[in-house]
Amino acid sequence: MPRKSPLSQVRDFDLKLLRLFKTVVECGSFTAAESVLGISRSAISLHMSDLEKRLGMRLCQRGRSGFALTDEGREVLRSSEAVLVAIEGFRSEVDQMHRQLRGDLNMGIVNNLVTQPMMRITQALKAVRAAGKGVRINLSMSTPGEIERGVLDGRLHAGAIHLVTPLSGLDYSLLYEERSNLYCSHEHPLFERAAEVSAADLGTVDTVVPSYRMCAEAIELHRLLNFAASATDREGIAFLILTGSYIGFLPDHYAAAWVEKGLMAPLSPERLFFDARLAVATRKGRRSNMILDRFLEALQRNV
Repeated sequence: MPRKSPLSQVRDFDLKLLRLFKTVVECGSFTAAESVLGISRSAISLHMSDLEKRLGMRLCQRGRSGFALTDEGREVLRSSEAVLVAIEGFRSEVDQMHRQLRGDLNMGIVNNLVTQPMMRITQALKAVRAAGKGVRINLSMSTPGEIERGVLDGRLHAGAIHLVTPLSGLDYSLLYEERSNLYCSHEHPLFERAAEVSAADLGTVDTVVPSYRMCAEAIELHRLLNFAASATDREGIAFLILTGSYIGFLPDHYAAAWVEKGLMAPLSPERLFFDARLAVATRKGRRSNMILDRFLEALQRNV
């Protein structure tokens, strides 16, 4: 008699355990998940053991060698994400029947937008929260590519990203343009003559280049520079600029605090800059969702 798949034996085990498992995987370890879940590592370990017993399989390896998913764990993670998305969709539909705003708004945002003076995202989130105490807002800071994947597969309802290469499965609503200038720190050799650096100057100093996608204008400007380091996000670029060893592009609103303190200066700001478009992405053909609709409506009001 063939052995039944452990997944086929799952009936109504606690969904809280699946959410805990998903959080542990996203954090990368039991220790890192402690602060996110608000429970101790030993409690997390007990919950994970309970889930593994219920499923009848080992989901992850943990110990001195670190945390790693088993093949079965990866399968369960994919299945659990689909289950949780389906449950959220069901909850949203039921809430719409009652005409109440109750449920989750899962949103991804590229980092370092909080200092943007055009606070349309902040105001829209405020409007959603004010519409109902049953709304739970879940923000995740990530790269544009990861945010787009999350919106496409339903893990995220929306994402605020730079609009570089639109994907066919997503709709994009423009928010605003963000200007980036080329910066050096007060310890860099170019700092004292930052306002009048030449193309020859740029070829003699090291530059930190982003490893994420850039608009065409940004790509052209980076071709003038001497690539010597890379960073996955703007905070990483700022770290390297502040060493005094590199120059790099940062959004002017993000760099403003360091400029005011005299720790950074823009290099030839009238010439060395580019503007990038910010947009909110949602999945094409998505189901109606009152919370997401309220958020998008609030964004439009704050144009």
